[in-house]
Amino acid sequence: MNYYLILALFLFIHLSLWFVVSLIKKRNDLADVAWGLGFVLLALTSFYFGYQSVGFSIESGLVTAFVTLWGLRLSGHVYLRNKGREEDYRYKKWRKEWKWFRLRSFFQIYLLQGFLLYIISLPVLAINRNPETFTLINKMGIVIWITGFYFEVIADCQLKKFIEDPQKEGIMQSGLWAWSRHPNYFGEVAQWWGIWILSIGFPGWILALLSPVTITFLILKVSGIPLLEKSMSQKEGFQDYKRRVNKFIPWPPSKNK
Repeated sequence: MNYYLILALFLFIHLSLWFVVSLIKKRNDLADVAWGLGFVLLALTSFYFGYQSVGFSIESGLVTAFVTLWGLRLSGHVYLRNKGREEDYRYKKWRKEWKWFRLRSFFQIYLLQGFLLYIISLPVLAINRNPETFTLINKMGIVIWITGFYFEVIADCQLKKFIEDPQKEGIMQSGLWAWSRHPNYFGEVAQWWGIWILSIGFPGWILALLSPVTITFLILKVSGIPLLEKSMSQKEGFQDYKRRVNKFIPWPPSKNK
């Protein structure tokens, strides 16, 4: 069977199993945990097939390690964040509004997510299928990925500490959050641009450009920043914060805005 079809089948099984668990637990926000683990599954599975075909390569091992580290950290972060809480408000709202809730959940949440996940994983699949030696351009992707990982991890840690502070007021505006209203999302996007740069020159690297373009579009225009800013707009101090601090790309805050 075709390499890409096999990986798609593995992903379909992965998300179907998580859907079943979500029905048992009555929590569709388990899809957010399944998201990061889906990347790990595709990275490790494609690495295995590449290893069976052409043997081990440092380049393939490196990109697989990057994605595995990112996916495990993200899923663990989401799981711990949701643990002991009610189902995420977005999913609770859909649970009340949607007709044919179970069927629609499977297709609109899990399978749609799987399709996007697969598209975003294309650079990893390309590298693992045909491992080659990294060029100088590829190595620039390593620096970009490490930078992005730093931003995502540190920003998440700073936000978690702020949320757990019983004396907190308003919204998070210190640390990396003083330079970007969404430094964690900036980090996530930067990592996938780094992964794509790692794939430049590998067979399929042009098609793999869909990966960073897709994740950038989703975060900037669909399910990332727009939803979060809509929620943040109700909090005290947000309008001033919005005037002073860049929405996405980290930059020194302006005193004149």
